[in-house]
Parts: sequence; C-alpha cells; structure tokens
Amino acid sequence: MKAAALTSFGGPEVLTLMDVPEPEAGPGQVRIRVRAAGVQHFDTGIRTGWAPPSIDLTFPVVPGNEFAGTIDRTGEGVTGLPLGTEVLGYSTTGSYAEYVVVPADQIVAKPDGMPWEIAGGFSANGQGAHLCLSQMQINPGDTVLIHAAAGALGTFSVQLARAWGATTVIGTASEANHAYLRSIGAIPITYGEGLVERVRAVAPNGVDAAMDNAGPDALRASVELVKDKNRIRTMISDEAAEELGVPALGPSRNADRLTELTKLYEQGHIKLHIRKAFPLAEAAEAHRELEKGHGRGKIVLSVA
Repeated sequence: MKAAALTSFGGPEVLTLMDVPEPEAGPGQVRIRVRAAGVQHFDTGIRTGWAPPSIDLTFPVVPGNEFAGTIDRTGEGVTGLPLGTEVLGYSTTGSYAEYVVVPADQIVAKPDGMPWEIAGGFSANGQGAHLCLSQMQINPGDTVLIHAAAGALGTFSVQLARAWGATTVIGTASEANHAYLRSIGAIPITYGEGLVERVRAVAPNGVDAAMDNAGPDALRASVELVKDKNRIRTMISDEAAEELGVPALGPSRNADRLTELTKLYEQGHIKLHIRKAFPLAEAAEAHRELEKGHGRGKIVLSVA
C-alpha cells in the first residue's frame, strides 16, 4: 500500500510517499480503508525521533494518530461492525496510509453528512480538548481562558466550553485570527506582554478555569489569573506545570469521549474549520504548514 513514511528522522523532507506492507487485522482489531487523516504536532514529534516510552519506532515509520474511512476487514472476535461501515477513530501511528489497523474499541460511527476531511481531523484534538476541559470541571456560568485558541485544539476547546455552559470564553491568538475567534464564540485577546492585564480588563470578575496550548508563559499567566490551580491544565508545558503545581492530565482517549463529541457535532455545537487539505503524497508540505504556527483550524491529508 501507499503511505507517507520515513526511513530516517529529521525535517519535513524525510516524510515521503512509499510502498509499505499492508497491515492485517488481528483478533479484536479492524482494518480501515483510510479516506482522510489529521495532521498533529504529535506526528511532527514522531518525525523528528520523539516518541512516548510505550512506542518503539522501527523504520519505516508511518506517522498519523487520527483517521476516518471505511471498515475493510475485521479480525477474530469482532462483531457488529459490517464491512463498509463509515467510521472515524484514533491510533498512535500508522494513519498516513491507505490502510490502518486499530483495536475495534478505537473507532466510532461517522455522523451522516460529516465530510471526510472533517472526520479525519476530528478525533485527536477533539478528545484532547474534552480531556482538558473535563478535568478543569467546566460549569455553567464559568469564565474560561483558552490559550492558542485559533488552532485546531483551541477551536474544539472554545466550542466545547460554550457547549458545557461557560458564559464567557476568552481566547488568545494573533490579531489576524481575532475575527475567527469571534465567529466561534470567544472574546479574542492578543498574545504577549500585558496579557494578564488585558484578560482582567474583559473579565473583571475573574477567570474560573484556563487551558494552556501555547507554552510556559501562557501557563504562568493562567496561574496569575485563576485562583484554583486544580482548574488549570496544559497540553504542552509539562515541566512548567510541575514547577507551578498545576495538575498533570489524567486518562487518555476513549471511544465514549469521541462518541460524545460526534453527538455535539451533529447538534451543531462543534464546527471544525479545515485550514488546508493536502494529498497523501504532500504530507511533508502539510508538516511544514503546521510548523509555521499561528494558523487557524485543522490541517488534514486526503488519502482516497
């Protein structure tokens, strides 16, 4: 099969289209004919040689941890999932390919009418936002601060906070993305010096919870603004979080979380802006686009 893979670690140029063996579905697994795959910062880390301790990166490495497509084969013990069923789901690696194999409990039904590009880029950032916000205990009436709110993770976070009843959502972003933030229900605030004062000006009664997607400076600003550190989470600043006494994230992705998000999509609470869709052969360009920073919405690969 065709896959965007790498045989050495490095910059985007190491990610090339090549032929790799087709994976087979084992017991409890399904094989998906991939239609679209999301592009994540997790994937760019894999490309440079980073990996969580649980992953053994053996060349050729196929990145990609979220996908959408149709069930192509099922392994022993898998029931209730007919071939041809349209699904979206998540993996750790392997999604930048024509086929991906995952446990059957890592997929959910694709909502009718959800475009493939949105479905392919829905799982990872959606679940990351859900994970953070649920641990931040978002309540009706809350004022919530989302750093780096215009990106895919921020886009999900803003809309999910609103869906869960937050009265005010403040989003940090570059000025070019302020109109976009207003369109998804956030009050935009510019990054940089004076951020704490700007937030206090639009939230004179204080900030109840904050999510950092931008880095240590944003996390430190959050600690200044939020009284209870238990209501702060970060997706990227683990060392600063430990230093500041901000709790680490808990459990990871699961199908129940993803199902809840697809229902919110069907109800119109979540919309995902596709920044750009690249063909599988241009995965390197997709990584370059992601690593520019300050973009809005999601980058995806169209596989078939």
